[in-house]
Amino acid sequence: MKRPFPPWLIPYAFLAPALLVLGLTVFWPALQAFYLSFTEYGYDITQPPLWVGGANFLRLWQDQTFWQTLGNTLVYLLCVVPVLAIAPLGLAILVNQKLKGMNWFRVAYYTPVVISMVVAGIAWRWLYAETGLLNQLLSSLLRQEIRIPWLTSPQLALFSVMAVTVWKGLGYYMVIYLAGLQSIPDDLYEAAAIDGSDRWRKHWAITLPLMGP
Repeated sequence: MKRPFPPWLIPYAFLAPALLVLGLTVFWPALQAFYLSFTEYGYDITQPPLWVGGANFLRLWQDQTFWQTLGNTLVYLLCVVPVLAIAPLGLAILVNQKLKGMNWFRVAYYTPVVISMVVAGIAWRWLYAETGLLNQLLSSLLRQEIRIPWLTSPQLALFSVMAVTVWKGLGYYMVIYLAGLQSIPDDLYEAAAIDGSDRWRKHWAITLPLMGP
């Protein structure tokens, strides 16, 4: 019996519903936003936008706020991405140990992932307040009143937000790394131990290469 369509089309048939949703909610709005970046609305937004070419980009090029925002974004990218690439792996190696009560540590590290961003924002705003828990802890340690403006200081605000991002995403990437670690056979580590490899050498020669996929 002849099949209704070639076998190579079967995966695309399964992907079609998801691609349709993505096309309507992501790809089409992105294309429309790209087109609108070359236009400008007048005072009456009910009228069609006017084509202005690259005028919007020229104005953006001359805007100091844009360059400051771009610089902050690059700093955020260069700081947060490496931390979320390296720290979760170390954390996954730590919680992958077969020790009593380790499941509780896994739950504790993953809990921030499932906490609502609204709840997390309120909690961290309270922690970062000038009279919040963080400043109170520093005051008790240094034995003097500390009121650091974590969220209002131009020098500290960006790094304060970075810390919340790392705290929120650490557990998510830890679980991904943990799944990869548990797929590595224990026999390899045992063989490396017999050969005299220390803990760091085993992770360098076994863990990192096999975590590549």
